[in-house]
Amino acid sequence: MTQTNRLNIAEPGGFWFFAYGSLMWDPPFPPADSQPARVYGYHRSFCVSSENYRGTPEKPGLSLGLDQGGSCTGVALYIDDASREHAIREIEAREMIYDPIYICRPVRLQLPNETVQGYTLVVNREERIFAGRLDFEETARRIASSAGKRGPNIDYLANTVARLDDMNISEGHLHHLLRRATQLRSGS
Repeated sequence: MTQTNRLNIAEPGGFWFFAYGSLMWDPPFPPADSQPARVYGYHRSFCVSSENYRGTPEKPGLSLGLDQGGSCTGVALYIDDASREHAIREIEAREMIYDPIYICRPVRLQLPNETVQGYTLVVNREERIFAGRLDFEETARRIASSAGKRGPNIDYLANTVARLDDMNISEGHLHHLLRRATQLRSGS
């Protein structure tokens, strides 16, 4: 693993980590705390070609990334000092193992009752698997028809929507995308 694939969280002790995709509903470690959070300056986008977990090189699916501009509501996971090394290894193993598509960035996280410093993974627009902004139909088609080592791409979208719904976070465009991908998958 190269240095560009490391989280590089320098300060010791526990820290907050912002999750906006599968880490919201399937973190590979038990966080000490989790709270709804908003980050500014980035938005959630299906802008990463998934050639392993949710697709193949021949038929890439799509994964979420935090791309430039806007804001995003997700989950702030608190990783305490005792879990720190394990959690960092697990995040790196899942999110940063193949291409350096994600870059760890310090961010300010707006929690329900306070603002804290934390970290998150933002998309590396220079990486070859950065898909950019695809049109709605192409996004739905790829999600409907792709599967990889972690299962069908549509399950990734459905689980993300379900977690956001559980937190009463309104993401109407993701509901619309899920409906369309479901229609395409069923041949409608």
